[in-house]
Amino acid sequence: MFGAMREALQQELSGIRDAGLFKHERTIRTPQAANIRVAYPEDADPQDVLNFCANNYLGLSSHPAVIEAATNALQTHGYGMSSVRFICGTQDIHRQLERTIASFLGTDDAILYAACFDANGGVFEPLLNARDAIITDQLNHASIIDGVRLCKAKRYIFKHANMADLEQQLTQAQSARYRIIVTDGAFSMDGDIAKLDKICELAERFDALVMSDECHCTGFLGKTGRGAIEHCGVQGRVDIITGTLGKALGGASGGFTAGRQEIIDLLRQRSRPYLFSNTVAPPIVAASLKVLEILTKSTELRDKLESNTKRFREKMTAAGFDIRPGEHPIVPIMLYNAPLAQKIASDLYEKGIYVIGFFFPVVPKGEARIRVQLSAAHEFEHIDRAVQAFCEVGEQHGILHKSKDQIIAEHGE
Repeated sequence: MFGAMREALQQELSGIRDAGLFKHERTIRTPQAANIRVAYPEDADPQDVLNFCANNYLGLSSHPAVIEAATNALQTHGYGMSSVRFICGTQDIHRQLERTIASFLGTDDAILYAACFDANGGVFEPLLNARDAIITDQLNHASIIDGVRLCKAKRYIFKHANMADLEQQLTQAQSARYRIIVTDGAFSMDGDIAKLDKICELAERFDALVMSDECHCTGFLGKTGRGAIEHCGVQGRVDIITGTLGKALGGASGGFTAGRQEIIDLLRQRSRPYLFSNTVAPPIVAASLKVLEILTKSTELRDKLESNTKRFREKMTAAGFDIRPGEHPIVPIMLYNAPLAQKIASDLYEKGIYVIGFFFPVVPKGEARIRVQLSAAHEFEHIDRAVQAFCEVGEQHGILHKSKDQIIAEHGE
């Protein structure tokens, strides 16, 4: 039965390889950190590299206190729950973490999921139906797109960060019972931050709710790390917040939805990923509690990340790279050509700098890039080494001080 399908899949995979779009995975032989040991290919001798492509924004993935908290929880609460929460799969620390997340973000309550993909996948269908409208940014994360698809509400897509178009979509959606504007708090491919202040103004004018996915925000954006919502000064005006424990908040797994009490209460009753999936493992719950304790006591890590980000952005811009402007620790180095992005990433790896090329379908065709991600685990010397390596490789490929049109003319799109 698989014969015809095998041939079709082999042809599709060959096409991906021929187009220079095949994604290769590297094998890390050490804990996640600024310095890691990587084997690529998997059976090759491992190489020590500086990691500039992890979501380890605050350097907490291998923090001793976080590891200790997880280790202790193995002894006190076990390895896993073996069930969904409403049957026999919740513990005191799960509820403690939900209350701590809500307190940290300034919301009524929170609910845990196995991943933020599940949080976004399970938030719309219980709350909205065919009488309602979802107005969503065109560059929102795939998990939001999939969650919207599972819901019968009418979908309106506004041009990325375009408030005039958002207003137009809200006008068209005025006949709906409920309207909700949905956006990433920070967009993972471009590193730009949503205009939540303007979004909230429009929401109030058009009587709409607001939801922000804070996966690339929580813990480090805003003066105290409360995310894009704090960064934009809209605390208390966003109705639903989704986020992850798998990036800045320790880097393991797990996600959450935080918000108004009635919304969270209904999600506990009706959200399918919550009702039909095991909850977060106890060691991760305990480690996440420790992370939030660290972040509540001090802004030292987010302050260091801010300094690292500013240094890298300024040096790379001065060197002549085409960089999307901003202040987020996601820094897209625009290359526009997928094979070129692959080649430059490979050349940088040979120089001990671990980065990854991004291209279609992760980003639109003709928008290939290397996405650099800064961390509080980086020191200035790490950043300077990375910039030097980028300059050497950029000079080799002739992309420094070149416009988009010039790069495309020389390397193709």
